[in-house]
Amino acid sequence: MSENGFDAIIVGGGLAGSTAAYVLAQEGLEVLLIERGNYGGSKNMTGGRLYAHSLEKIIPSFAEEAPVERRVVKERICMMTEQDAVTMDYHSPRLAKNGSDSYVVMRGEFDRWLFEKAEEAGAVTAAGIRVDELIIENNRVTGVICGGEEMKADVVILADGVNSLLAEKAGLRERVKPSQVAVGVKEVYGLPKEVIEDRFGLTGNEGAACLFAGSPSNGLVGGGFLYTNKESISIGLVLGLEHIGESDKTIDEMLTAFTSHPEVAPLIKDGKLLERSGHVVPEAGLSMVSTLYGDGFLICGDAAGFCLNIGYMVRGMDLAITSGELAAKAVLEAKKRGNFSASTLKSYKTMLDQSFIMNDLDVYKNFPGFMENPRIFNQYPAMLADIMADMFVIDGKPAVPLRKKAMKHLKAVGLMNLAKDGLKGVKSV
Repeated sequence: MSENGFDAIIVGGGLAGSTAAYVLAQEGLEVLLIERGNYGGSKNMTGGRLYAHSLEKIIPSFAEEAPVERRVVKERICMMTEQDAVTMDYHSPRLAKNGSDSYVVMRGEFDRWLFEKAEEAGAVTAAGIRVDELIIENNRVTGVICGGEEMKADVVILADGVNSLLAEKAGLRERVKPSQVAVGVKEVYGLPKEVIEDRFGLTGNEGAACLFAGSPSNGLVGGGFLYTNKESISIGLVLGLEHIGESDKTIDEMLTAFTSHPEVAPLIKDGKLLERSGHVVPEAGLSMVSTLYGDGFLICGDAAGFCLNIGYMVRGMDLAITSGELAAKAVLEAKKRGNFSASTLKSYKTMLDQSFIMNDLDVYKNFPGFMENPRIFNQYPAMLADIMADMFVIDGKPAVPLRKKAMKHLKAVGLMNLAKDGLKGVKSV
């Protein structure tokens, strides 16, 4: 143990924090992992998708023991109006190939498992404890204060979620802006395993991931999601916080309209409502990434702003896990040197820059700006639905060439708008 107390104190028992604690404990460091909830994952009510590559490198074959729900083999993207839906499905064994596979997880259960893995590896864990503030001495973070008690460490890793109040309070990072985050609301409906597999065309442990755009967000930036669990379905909305006040519907009304939609309602029919929750998630991509390291501290996971939402794909868990791993590696390097100053801990940023995290954030850095376009959530879903209706609705009226029908709907949106939005969209991805 360090002369200052622990080698490292980690605040936050989510994926990033528990991963950092696990890696450090595996290397024999004295680690304290603090979680505000009653157990690891108790505050995290989200349910979503974990891309396995990040954790597989740290805990090989983790899915054989971890509480995963289903391995995703089917993708579904749906553009919706209030009554219509235009859907594209992709079903392939390539989605389940080892190394590129992904799993639906219930974060409360999964985070608790990873928290306990860190404890098994040797980390000291403390749940039900709130960290009130950081100890800063001579402009260096040297520990934390919990309930009036001081605990010291060579380095503190902040993994306390998107609203990292500790970092903000200490002036270590900028205050999160409403334009940088989204509100997620979710419901979980219990259904028999056989019913879920029949409705989504799945077998065994196969799973489906569905994303919805258009009417679910009532014309605002955002969309809907649905994931198949073993014996339940997670369904909900993610809505940009900045514009929620502009909607003529409450979040509850939007969620009700979404789950009642003709495309969605049959998927959760006869399901028993098991859970309802809400949370805030990072949404701005690279522009949200602020301070990552300094004298005696590192920031990782959602607290660092590591999240990708590119419409057809939402990623946060794999970024959190790898950022936790790299934070731990930076601490190990600092331990070797006996130096926990910013000049040494900057290796964390170097490793991030060389990883998929900063690469992917940079590749999609323009996508959040592209999504600030109301046509994506209003005119374009309606245009697609109208074109599909002209293709498939037969009413006995004299036929009109499809190109003329389609052109009518394209002109309604504006050919120049289509060209500009298409070019901007291509550049953003």
